[in-house]
Amino acid sequence: MHLAVISERRPGERRVALTPDVIAKLCAAGWTVAVEQGAGAAASFPDEQYLQAGATIAPTPAAALSGAQVLAKVNAPSLEEVDVLPEGIVVLSFLQPAQSVEALQAMATKAITAVSFDLLPRISRAQSMDALSSQATVSGYRAGLMAAEHLHKFFPMFMTAAGTVPPAKVLVMGVGVAGLQAIATARRLGAVVRAYDVRAAAKEEAESLGATFVNLNVHAEGTGGYARELSPEELAAQQAALMAEVAASDVVITTAAVPGRKAPVLVTTAAISQMGPGAVVVDMAADGGGNCEPTVAGETVVVNQAHVVGMSNPPSQMPTHASFLYARNVVNLLGLFTKDAAVEPDWSDEIVVATTVLREGKATTAAFAELLGVGVHPMSGGTS
Repeated sequence: MHLAVISERRPGERRVALTPDVIAKLCAAGWTVAVEQGAGAAASFPDEQYLQAGATIAPTPAAALSGAQVLAKVNAPSLEEVDVLPEGIVVLSFLQPAQSVEALQAMATKAITAVSFDLLPRISRAQSMDALSSQATVSGYRAGLMAAEHLHKFFPMFMTAAGTVPPAKVLVMGVGVAGLQAIATARRLGAVVRAYDVRAAAKEEAESLGATFVNLNVHAEGTGGYARELSPEELAAQQAALMAEVAASDVVITTAAVPGRKAPVLVTTAAISQMGPGAVVVDMAADGGGNCEPTVAGETVVVNQAHVVGMSNPPSQMPTHASFLYARNVVNLLGLFTKDAAVEPDWSDEIVVATTVLREGKATTAAFAELLGVGVHPMSGGTS
């Protein structure tokens, strides 16, 4: 069985889908692995490490993919990359189907099986495959560091002969995996942290890390551990209630996202205008449209005297450990699609069913068939 790893060509992307230590285990299990030259360089995994792990180094994507049955990627393939994919290959990636329609349509014409990590069900058995959570851990940590870098004040309290410096006041909005890591990072840096989430269940988790939970009496418990989308009336009430909390903070870190939807706007320009001089807002949802009205992905926008930092692809800003974690997610999910180093998906497994967008070129659900305009091969999985 042959597996391919190629360079990520999304602008600014520095991660790689598989790391040398994971490839060594695959090779020991009977796989052959080809890695495009330089694919891991930006994540500090040079070609020499891949060679030592047992992989071969290919000069081009087409060379790496020649004869491959499986392709592991971080981002969805581009149309140019789909052109060189072998017929019937299995592709594991963050596909985000609604944002990759043309690429998926092209893959369908090649009878490709397309598997997307962002569709993984939130069940205990899938935790080791949960790339959304592993990358959110990286993002939350990076957001805390970025906030400290941009703030013109200390995070911790200092008692000196010249006087006492009070700790920074940090508000984290959204207490999912990324939010919890942002809380933990800000606390480790010595800040006083308050946290807000529309899910009442998040209170205990936030408080376990030393944050004070903010209750605004706006609740939106969703399914699978996610928040549901707020109604316009609920969103307006939430924004109004958050005004005072935002204004009183030195730092605001926003992490809120609703799967498959544009990021909800939680913080208005008016609210940011009330923040003090030198205040910082770090918007982790910038790539999804942003949780703040003035957010621009990849840029820092000044509102009155506050700085709004639009984090773009935050896991890529810490590519070594982001790749380290992602590679393990890939191998664990790959185990459900292969048996004895051969592609043999367990189509009775609910994880396999949930993550597969295309099965040999056909959509796995009526919704995907409608989205992509292709034939449907409906499936149903087992139980956890």
